[in-house]
Amino acid sequence: MSSAREIQTPDHAESSASPSIEVVLPAHNEADGIGQVLNEFYDQVAVQDGIPVRFLVCEDGSADNTLQVLNGLANALPLTVLTSAERKGYSRAVIDGLRATTADLIAFIDSDGQCDPADMASLVAAIHDADLVVGYRHPRVDPVYRKIMSGSFKCVYRILFPVRLHDPSCPFLILTRPSLQKILNGDIGRLKEGFWWEFNARAVACGLRVVERPVHHRVRVAGVTKVYRLKKIPGIALAHLLALFALRRELKRMPRNPDHRPE
Repeated sequence: MSSAREIQTPDHAESSASPSIEVVLPAHNEADGIGQVLNEFYDQVAVQDGIPVRFLVCEDGSADNTLQVLNGLANALPLTVLTSAERKGYSRAVIDGLRATTADLIAFIDSDGQCDPADMASLVAAIHDADLVVGYRHPRVDPVYRKIMSGSFKCVYRILFPVRLHDPSCPFLILTRPSLQKILNGDIGRLKEGFWWEFNARAVACGLRVVERPVHHRVRVAGVTKVYRLKKIPGIALAHLLALFALRRELKRMPRNPDHRPE
């Protein structure tokens, strides 16, 4: 069972007339790096760029001291933690976090430090003329086998869906609350680990104005991915392909919208 726990202190109450952007991050066994990620993001975006943000971290059944690290940040950052005693998996943790948001603008980054906070201002500027702004990693620094896997999957994805994004799996984005509500309406969560492929397919099917902006991609702050290990890839690939066809059947029942063309 999940529980939301507010650990924001009075020192971080909103002081700006501008509404805060709620930044969602999932975290599973990220104790070694999540403090650095959150502090760096806050220092760059809120302090240097002057963009008011608050964090919602979806702590997903970590076996290390991730939760203790987050509790220790209570006096420094505006932070809400959504905890889970058991592992839910990436997609479910992200969905629960997105559903728990209340802000008018919602952003997302992964908690491994690969998203560069210096790019946030560009995404925020672009959202004034769009419903959803998606980053695309240029260049992408993942291992070669991850790039091959993603490229192959994108070939099938483009056949099935009218999504012309350069990087439909990029976990760095910002969108409006009405747009989020439209995307979350439906049987979302079909792709257990490939959530952003599904998210963007749903966004285009809803007729949202989707634009892209290039973002820097960095090496992980700490640790290695626990999901896309070589031995797990065949099973993940098969499950995702089957889920893609199920998603296509669902979205084909929706009213047709013009093909998306990224700006």
